[in-house]
Amino acid sequence: MIEKIQAIKNIGTSWLSLGLSLVIGFFLSPFILHRLGDEAFGLWVLIYSISDYYSFFDFGIRSSVIRYVANFHATGNQEQLTRLISTALTSYSCIGILLLLVTGVGSLFVGLIFHVSAAWLSTVRLLFVIVGSGLALGFPLGVFSGVMEGLQKFHILNITQIISTLLRALLVLLVLSHGQGLLSVAIITMALPLVTALVRAKLVLRMLPLDLGLSHVDRSTLRQIVSYSGVTFIAIVADRLRFRSDALIIGAFLSTTAITFFAIGSKLVDYATEVVETMAQIFTPMSSQLDARGDFRALGELFVIGNRSCALIMLPLSVALITLGKPLISVWVGPRYLSSYPVMLALLLPSTLWYMQATSFRVLYGMGKHLTFAIAMVIEGVVNVVLSIWWVRHYGIMGDAMGTAIPLLVTAIFFLPGHLCRLLGIPLLTYFRRAFVVPILLASVLTLTLLLLQHLIPIRGYSQLISVVAIGSIVYAGLLWFTFATQINEVWQETLRVSARFVGKITDRASQEDIVP
Repeated sequence: MIEKIQAIKNIGTSWLSLGLSLVIGFFLSPFILHRLGDEAFGLWVLIYSISDYYSFFDFGIRSSVIRYVANFHATGNQEQLTRLISTALTSYSCIGILLLLVTGVGSLFVGLIFHVSAAWLSTVRLLFVIVGSGLALGFPLGVFSGVMEGLQKFHILNITQIISTLLRALLVLLVLSHGQGLLSVAIITMALPLVTALVRAKLVLRMLPLDLGLSHVDRSTLRQIVSYSGVTFIAIVADRLRFRSDALIIGAFLSTTAITFFAIGSKLVDYATEVVETMAQIFTPMSSQLDARGDFRALGELFVIGNRSCALIMLPLSVALITLGKPLISVWVGPRYLSSYPVMLALLLPSTLWYMQATSFRVLYGMGKHLTFAIAMVIEGVVNVVLSIWWVRHYGIMGDAMGTAIPLLVTAIFFLPGHLCRLLGIPLLTYFRRAFVVPILLASVLTLTLLLLQHLIPIRGYSQLISVVAIGSIVYAGLLWFTFATQINEVWQETLRVSARFVGKITDRASQEDIVP
């Protein structure tokens, strides 16, 4: 019961934080875009995409902190906890110093690699220094956020994030309204996370009165961190190749203005996937604790129920973007950006299939069995970059989008579900039946509802858009409540169970005994 209350508290505050961030981001983005202009906004996205590769220098240490804090805290090993945090903090401090040097050197070459006009060259260099330095300083401070995740104190992380988000939005509005530009926005954006990290560090030291210091740094703990984080580092590299290479490729082969049109479509997809990611992040420390206790049956149940929850969130968001995407873009940033809609569609379809299963890779990280996953993601990432570079030269930003979408679609369908089901001993048909039947049925009804509403209420502004979304949300929430309150999902699952038996006679697979009831 305590664990359920903790999970509800974590998920509730996570969604509150994310919801606030999405609302502010949704309304603030067009304000920033129109104040800065297409080229400056594209430069902003480009520099962030470059600096995003700083996460390579994490080397997976943060994931190790989360896993082992959860493990040591569950087993009451205070001594190992002290060594872990001290060693991670020292490692990150060294990495931060190295990144300050990388930032200084990189600022000299950033204008030579990408298509940046001469008028913006000095601004781009200074922008890179501001963003890179902020990220470098954030490395050692980020240890304490990882400790909070390991302790499952997501509600504290979320409350501090809410305060930071509100302050950032207020300050950005203030400086842009008074005629300030890109550099002022960058300073605000980088300074507030550092202040937030300092607050979290102070809170962690109150919760865990540990004697941190160089005397507790030892090689055995570092080897333990490296043994786990080495695999995570591979996954980090893969993630950057898969989801963070688009702006760099477009900036290198097209223009910074083209980045803006791509970013609008991809940003809408990011908004949807962030909602799922925010919920799914709690499953890493939960699965780590279950793995430490040897409760593999509960792990299997967490895997199925977690992915069902992800699908119940991801599918309606995707349906809304598909059916309302064009009027949404037109109302949000203006009709001239409607060419971003095909980009959004190309990225959304495979992302939906992937993030419906967001619990899967969280369980792998929690169990420490993510090597095969990491290797598969690297292969996907390499194919992504090769296809994107090849097609962007022939088909523009849509070519880049397809280069990202096709490899992601393959791994979401043919790798991820089969790999987890084999690892946890769950029949594939059982997994699909229990995790996805109800979400797909509910999303189908929502699709028809939104199409009907669009016909009845033509969307010409925010008032009509909000009305359609509100009515659709009420219908979906009502269906969701009715489904689980009346247990009608069991009827639907029984229908699929009969179908599965029929398919099993043909494929000779359905005779396996269900592992997870």
